[in-house]
Amino acid sequence: MIMPEAATASVGKRKPAKPEERSAARCFLRGLAAELSAGAVVLPSFPDVVVRIRAALADPDTGLTETLEIACAEPRLAERLLHAANSTALCHSGPPLTDLRAAITRLGARAVQSAALAFAIEQVRLAPALRPISRRLNSWWEECIGVAALCQALARRTRSSPDEAFLTGLLHGIGRLYIMIRAADQSPSLSGDPAFEELADRRHPIIGKAVLENWGFSRSMSDAVALQGDYDPGSGEAADLADVLIAGVALAPALRDPETRLVGMEGIPSFGRLGLTAEDCAALVTHVEYQLGALNDALG
Repeated sequence: MIMPEAATASVGKRKPAKPEERSAARCFLRGLAAELSAGAVVLPSFPDVVVRIRAALADPDTGLTETLEIACAEPRLAERLLHAANSTALCHSGPPLTDLRAAITRLGARAVQSAALAFAIEQVRLAPALRPISRRLNSWWEECIGVAALCQALARRTRSSPDEAFLTGLLHGIGRLYIMIRAADQSPSLSGDPAFEELADRRHPIIGKAVLENWGFSRSMSDAVALQGDYDPGSGEAADLADVLIAGVALAPALRDPETRLVGMEGIPSFGRLGLTAEDCAALVTHVEYQLGALNDALG
């Protein structure tokens, strides 16, 4: 069950990092941050289709036509969109579709962006240069899908759009992906380095925010990604998208550890702003767990 007091899973103790290891990790991450601050997003093996689709959908007059053109030029993306539109996870009703325009219309803008992101991640996972980190990429993507599903369910308790919350959850780890890919490309020796992993844990939210800002995603989404690990009590106002993501990330370990269902709620005001008790969290995690198979089929 989910306990209201803080609970920490035992994952084994890491060896203290040597000063030179910590210095190399800091230098690498500072370099990434400087690039992003200058407006440069360098993500090898990651197709630009996510950015192109987001830009196309931003125009309500031409969005459908441009999105259709982009998808038609990428047969595997078109296949992914049709599959998503016919999935029970993303579209709950309607006859099977074979027409791409109808599939895009049925999905709607947020689900189209989610499917495009899934396509892009698939290309990354298949890239020969990234085979050494393929298992980490797979685990990362499974976690992102779980957080997305939790955020969608949590958003229904707020004024936030469940579809926007789902996409935010799916993108919450984009900073982590950015770090993993760049490290594999430039500094393979950093992968698995305790100092690097510790710093990446702390800094991936702000790197993720910079990536999303660079790609033109909404301020509410990029701010939520930046704040995902910020447990400051805040102003006490009504729950917003950041609260949804904070709670979703905090609940995610319970999805991965069904035997214990432990999560730390103490010290995370977002649960209070969302009006969630420990019992509510347990029920929500169980509900989302039943959806994961269909979601992994649609996006995995």
